[in-house]
Amino acid sequence: MSVHPVMTDSGRPTSFWRKYIKMPHTFVLLVILTLLAAALTYLVPSGEFERAKDPTSGKTLVVPNSYHAVEGDPVSLVEVPKAIVKGLIDSSDIVFFIFIIGGAFQVITATGTIEAVTSRVAKTFSKRGIMIIPVFLGLFSVGGFTMGMSSEVMVFVPLGIAIARSLGYDALTGTAMVSLGASIGFTAGLMNPFNVGLAQVIAEVPMFSGMWLRAILLITLLVITSWYIIRYARKVRKTPEASIVHNLEKTSTEKKLDLSSLPSLEVKHILTVLTIIASFALLIWGVSKKDWWMEELSALFLTMGVVSGLCAKFGPSRIASEFVKGASAITFGAFIIGIARSILIVLEQGNVIDTIVFGLSDAVGHLHGSIQVLGMYFFQTVMNVFITSGTGLAATTMPIMVPLADLLGVTRQTSVLAFQMGDGFTNMILPTSSALMGSLAVSGITYQQWVKFMWPLMLMWVITGAVFVLIGHAIAY
Repeated sequence: MSVHPVMTDSGRPTSFWRKYIKMPHTFVLLVILTLLAAALTYLVPSGEFERAKDPTSGKTLVVPNSYHAVEGDPVSLVEVPKAIVKGLIDSSDIVFFIFIIGGAFQVITATGTIEAVTSRVAKTFSKRGIMIIPVFLGLFSVGGFTMGMSSEVMVFVPLGIAIARSLGYDALTGTAMVSLGASIGFTAGLMNPFNVGLAQVIAEVPMFSGMWLRAILLITLLVITSWYIIRYARKVRKTPEASIVHNLEKTSTEKKLDLSSLPSLEVKHILTVLTIIASFALLIWGVSKKDWWMEELSALFLTMGVVSGLCAKFGPSRIASEFVKGASAITFGAFIIGIARSILIVLEQGNVIDTIVFGLSDAVGHLHGSIQVLGMYFFQTVMNVFITSGTGLAATTMPIMVPLADLLGVTRQTSVLAFQMGDGFTNMILPTSSALMGSLAVSGITYQQWVKFMWPLMLMWVITGAVFVLIGHAIAY
């Protein structure tokens, strides 16, 4: 399938948007925030809360009504580079965990298992009409809530479009049933180490705990999104002129998809799938029963990658080469964690982070509990406009949201829930999202056409997120 440039309605390519509506590089934005944090150490009064370890949970909690002024220690400009380095050092366990995950999943990707499983599903459901939509959404949601699949999903967009067109639908349907599936999985984040896992580490709650409510969230989002896409697809099949991308469909010269040319499912793929299932089952057992943490989880993912490579009959050198390739690709996300940590280090060194938390808690403390928790959710949603990286957003906002949640009587698990949905939903409508813009580039759909299709569904998602945050708060999740 040919790859088309994304064009605006005025005929100008997306380079127009990149030129005139361009966000700074994430590293630049985080360094700017670190500099602003250093400036705050001169402007904001210094103070701190007393903290004590809870004997039941073992978590270090803020003691309410214990805020008091302390002597200031402003951070100078020359100390900022040192704070960035210290942030990387302090985050080393998480950074190397991310490197290992990236390497392991690249080995799995290299085995061809993802393509083979996707092709098998396509062949099985290609003649079952509308059912292909929820099936594809569910399939790609698995990649989202395990591997954190986002930008990688664009590789499968051409397949989704070809299947959709063969069934009488359009390119928008094919793109949506692939990219939205991964987005739903990423947002629900059952076992996503890049958003939920990192946020829970910062919040000092067991990694991947509270999975039952996130599973209900996943199912809810799959049902809503399936209904929305099916409703649109049926309308397009009945009246092709109703397609939002009718102009694209009229100019399409694509040949009918040849299912026989797709990769077949082999023994090595089945063994790799079994390895992944066994690894995640072991992960759930270890975290819930044996209190596994970074060291054990890193070892588990490393083993999963190596065993998957052996299942595909890779030699040791091939496994090592693919692992290095995957770790290299994840360098951006890993370094974000360390650089974002420097913001916290500067605020802590200047003794102003507790003052900021105290100010926020004082401002919203008189509001009803439901309004408070919704405020945390919408704060994360707004912040995602500026920091579209899940790891970066977690590392930047969670150190402030966790003590704030303690003061407001909101559970830390609920604060993680507010973060993950605030981080995930808007990625499918923001022009700064590489996952979205990459999928549109492959499909040839304009950004304006996508927004026209997506905004009602986005509204449903955001409202659903608000309901789940309120539920989490009500049940002390």
